[in-house]
This record gives sequence, C-alpha cells and structure tokens, in this order.
Amino acid sequence: MNGAEALVKTMLASDVSVCFANPGTSEMHFVAALDTHPDMRCILCLFEGGVTGAADGYARMSGNVAGTLLHLGPGFGNGWANLHNARKGHSGIVNIVGDHAGYHLKHDAPLQADLDGVAGSVSHWVRRATDSTMVASAGAEAIRVARGGEIATVILQADCAWEDSQTGPTKAQPPAPKHRPDKDRVVAAAKALSEPGAALLVSGAGLYGEGAELAGKIAAKTGCRLLSPFFAPRIALGDGAVAFESLPYNADLTAEFLAGQTRIVLVGEDPPVNFFAYPGKPSTPEPAGCALDRLCYGDWDVLWTLETLAEAAGVDGSETIARVKRHVPDIEPGALTAEGIGRGLANAIPEGAVMVNEAVTAGAGIWPFVNVAAAHDRINNTGGSIGQCLPNALGASVACPDRPVFAVSGDGSAMYQVQSLWTAAREELDITVVIVANRGYQILHFELEAQGAPKPGRNASAMFDIENPLLDWVALAAGHGVPGVRVDSEEGLAEALKTASNTKGPFLIEAVI
Repeated sequence: MNGAEALVKTMLASDVSVCFANPGTSEMHFVAALDTHPDMRCILCLFEGGVTGAADGYARMSGNVAGTLLHLGPGFGNGWANLHNARKGHSGIVNIVGDHAGYHLKHDAPLQADLDGVAGSVSHWVRRATDSTMVASAGAEAIRVARGGEIATVILQADCAWEDSQTGPTKAQPPAPKHRPDKDRVVAAAKALSEPGAALLVSGAGLYGEGAELAGKIAAKTGCRLLSPFFAPRIALGDGAVAFESLPYNADLTAEFLAGQTRIVLVGEDPPVNFFAYPGKPSTPEPAGCALDRLCYGDWDVLWTLETLAEAAGVDGSETIARVKRHVPDIEPGALTAEGIGRGLANAIPEGAVMVNEAVTAGAGIWPFVNVAAAHDRINNTGGSIGQCLPNALGASVACPDRPVFAVSGDGSAMYQVQSLWTAAREELDITVVIVANRGYQILHFELEAQGAPKPGRNASAMFDIENPLLDWVALAAGHGVPGVRVDSEEGLAEALKTASNTKGPFLIEAVI
C-alpha cells in the first residue's frame, strides 16, 4: 500500500466519502488510489474555486467534513477565494494538495510556488507529508481538525504518494471538545438580556434546528431582540421558523437598526463591523455606550452556550416563540423587477428547499418575499468574495439530494464560477439557477456613492457594467449542458420556475431586470 492509498483509506475509515476535485500531474497516484475505491464519490469541477466552493456548501448542509483534491501552488491559489468564504463560515474542509517530489523541489520547476505560505494564509492547520509513512496520520489529524469547523490542508508530495507507506490507514480521532464560556459569564449575560435595550446576536448552529429553538425561547423569556448576521452561514427561514431580525448590509441602515441598543450579547458571532470603511464614518455600527458581550466565538460550543443561557434565563418550555408566518404574494403582471423575482420564488419554492444567496444588490428586493415563504434553509456568502453561489449550490445538492436547491446569483458574480454549471449537469443535480441579469456590477454604483467618490465617468462606468457585448446566459447554460430560458416578466418567471421543477437535473433561468 502506497501513501496515496493509505490516505484514501484513512478518509473513508473516517467517514469522509465525498471528494471535490481538480487534479493535476502531481496528484496522479492519489487519483489512481481513488479509482480503486468506488465508495468515494469523486466530483470533478472545472476550476479550483468551484472545488472549494462546493466543499463549503457540502459542509454547511451536511454537517460533515468535505474533501478536496487540488493541484500544487497555483491550483490551490485558484481555490483560495472560496476557502476564505468557507473559513468565515466555519466550514470543515480537508484539502489534499499535491506537490513536487521532495528531491525535485530544489530545481524550482515551473509550477513550484510557496504552497505552504499560500495554504497557511487560509487554513487553520497545514501539514506537509515529507515521508510516505506519515501520510495516513497527517490525513487523520486533518480530518480531526476539520471536524471542529476548520480548514485543514495536507500537502502530499508526489514521492510520498507513490512510495510504500509501511503503515496502514488511520481512523481520525474525534475533535477536541469545543471551548465553552465560563458559566458565571453566561449567568451574567442571561440577567443582562432581561434589561431594556438588550439584544442577542446569534450565528452558526444557533440559526437552525435545536439552536434556533433555544435562541427563540431565550428571547421570549427575557424580552430581548433576537438578531442574526446579514451573512448568516446557514439559517432556517420561512413558515414556522424562529423569527430573527437580520442586520442590514448598509452601514447607515445598520446604525439605524441598532440605535437604542445598550447591550448586545454575541453567541457564535463576531461583533458587528461595517463591510468597508467609509470616509467620516465609524467602522462599527453599534451606538456609543453599547456594551458588546462576546460570550461565545464562532468556533466555540454554540449549542452548549445557548442551552446554558436558556437555563440561566429561566426558560421552562412555556415560552411562546416568535415565528415566521407564511405569506405568498400574488404574481403581478408586467416587467420583471427584483421584487418580482422575490414574488415568483416565494410562490415556487417547496417546503424543505435550500436557497443559496449571491443576489447582491437585487437581494434587497428578493429576500423579504422569500423569507416568509415555505420553510427552507438559506446559505449566504460569509466572506464577501463573489463567485460563491454556484459552487455552494453544487455542494448543497450533493449533501441534500432529496432537497431542491435554488441558486440565486447576480450575473456578474455568476461569471466567476460559470464552470459549475457543467458539474451540475454531469452530476444531474436538482438545482434551479436564477441569474439576476441587471447587466452590471450594480453594487459598485452604490459603493462609489457611499465612498464619497465623484460620479462615474467613462472609465468608471465601463468597469461597472457587463454590456457590449451582453452575456447570453441561455447560450452559456446550453454550452455547459444545462437547459435554460430567458424571462423579463413576472408571468414568464412563474412559468419558467414550473418548468424547472418538472425538469430532471439543473435548469437555468436568466431573469432580466
């Protein structure tokens, strides 16, 4: 058994059975090892950013570790942006990255790069396998680390992959217990939440399932506001979901939203910060004098913290949780708008759907309608690096094959990972892709004004639009094996969504607004 075979067997023994991949020459022995294990599902993505984005979506919706196979320094670099998003979302991912044989490194071959440095900039844990006997143990430790919601990277030198390992596969140990806040701090926070002007800001496992229920009970018992971050990694929404108030994106709106708060207790979330710095404005949106109590970090034990906070607050099960009530709006005839896309999706999505959000500027019109539709989960772009939506949808669909997935993306953002359409077609994934075609990077117009820059002239305007020529998303989809249709009215969108629901595999709708 060579090092590559020992690593594959280690992954399978540790319940890591999905590998999103874009391999190269230095990974051929690992590829050969995968070939002998049909119980490992190998999914080819045509760009490394699709690999890492799909792994992120899989981890968020499955709760299990996702595996990736990447190539050398430039390959890992191509996947860096979506690993950044995954890191911000506390997704557990194990990267297997090939490298030159140890004896070849001194020659500075064309693809050689500072792989350790690149990997270290976005990974919580990096290990270079310099001997075939250490490959299995490195893989097992990487999986253990990733199970704690972290990014772990194994650099597999080619010679360590092809040489005899002399050690068998190793099953990963359970992750170290997650850190918990001091119980006295939890008790003090529970008391503070009952005071006027208090809010509870929750993220991670506190936004769905048992965690959301606990958060809802705490808010009902104490009377505090219950908040969620704008870029929630995963959140339960729609009919019957616990009613969270989402922080806005815009800095001024966030400041207005938090006006009057005297204390914010944070569980699984960082203190609020504006997405960018703006001239003459503070970096953080909370009002002066508002106390921020960071009770539990994102990689700590969120569920235990909420359980203990509920106990300290006196939650006894009699609380009436504020919940979302379903409202399905009527389709309005006429030209399509962002609000019209929201109404169309609100009518179309079935219970249990997964929504992947990268609608950017159009989201303000879309999501208020969808948020009160049928019960569903939504995953968002946690790190702000665009090009997350389509690959996240791949991973979510692989993780949840019985749940329809909707990927809602701006046209500019979707072009970053358009190759993901091909993977969706190849794997026959049930994904409805809605491209919000506003023919530009509209968010940049808002940010230009917010930064106080002069109105855009010829050069600036040319960098904000994606016209001349217009992107033809129906043709792009067809070229990747995905059927599609273009619509410019609410009635047309409604019909297209019906067609999508009756189509096996992926379907793309270019929604022109």
